[in-house]
Amino acid sequence: MARYCLTLDLKNDPQLIKEYEEYHQAVWPEIIASIKDSGISNMEIYRFQNRLFMIMETTGSFSFERKQQMDNGNPRVQDWETLMWKYQQALPNAEKGEKWKLMDKIFQLP
Repeated sequence: MARYCLTLDLKNDPQLIKEYEEYHQAVWPEIIASIKDSGISNMEIYRFQNRLFMIMETTGSFSFERKQQMDNGNPRVQDWETLMWKYQQALPNAEKGEKWKLMDKIFQLP
């Protein structure tokens, strides 16, 4: 199992943040299936103000490249991603169209 931590910002608008959280209380079944099918065994998202923090636990079959290929070929995932851009904003220094940024682990309890 591998664990990845990623971050992303939401637009700093209380109504948009509320809507974003509502969508994540009822994620479309096709999105849940695509996450699991890609080799992600657990995913959690946390929020502080407009900053999001995601923890992903993955199986040996997971790769970011494979996940991207699967997502690109799935119209329902593309619909979800387009909808989520209404609420999300890229982090500083993100590439054009890039959302979630992989974080560097800087500490682990010895």
